[in-house]
Amino acid sequence: MPTAAAKIDEPYYCSQQINIPPELPDILKQFTKAAIRTQPKDVLAWSAAYFRAMSKGEIPPVKERLEMPVATQKIDSGLTPGLLRVLNKQLGPKLSVSARSVEAKWMDLALPKEQFDDIMRVGNFGVKFDWQKFFALAASTLGNNITDAMSIICEILTDDPEGGPARISFQLFQALYRFLAEVDGEISNQQITDVLNHLQYDVDKQDGMVMPRNFLSPDCPQLS
Repeated sequence: MPTAAAKIDEPYYCSQQINIPPELPDILKQFTKAAIRTQPKDVLAWSAAYFRAMSKGEIPPVKERLEMPVATQKIDSGLTPGLLRVLNKQLGPKLSVSARSVEAKWMDLALPKEQFDDIMRVGNFGVKFDWQKFFALAASTLGNNITDAMSIICEILTDDPEGGPARISFQLFQALYRFLAEVDGEISNQQITDVLNHLQYDVDKQDGMVMPRNFLSPDCPQLS
């Protein structure tokens, strides 16, 4: 039992002595909402990344909304469309990125290091590389084929609102489709040409834009 003297020596706090920063409740509220939406696997590591980004005025590793699994998603992939969207928001504006910066953002989301290493190896990426190519390869891990990958790419890169047509520029579509086809190694140049020539008819009527509905049409040659 503590003695009477020990009790006297203990500091005494009252509400008047505790200074709570006025912005703290809102900071904690926004953090809690972000954690609920993102559902991080490693809460402590993610929290550190979240507050580090906030303190630097950078985009934090936060999903836009709570994510539900999709039919084409590989259950064991680790990565999800929502997490890939987060990475693109953080790294997409830079176009050219370093392997170190991408790995840091990847690990902030507690994604499998082996998966990152596989993408780096398959893409033959060096110390610096084109973010969009890494992004496209990452998208390809979420589906069963290039068609799934290109659909996910359109959904993430579009400026259309959620549930809209998910249009992207045909120029960007061509670049990423050609890259994925090259990495695949089993898609002939003729097949690529047939796909792009078929889509050109729709693109000409859509102000240079293409959408999943175009290449998912039964009339369109298969992408892979």
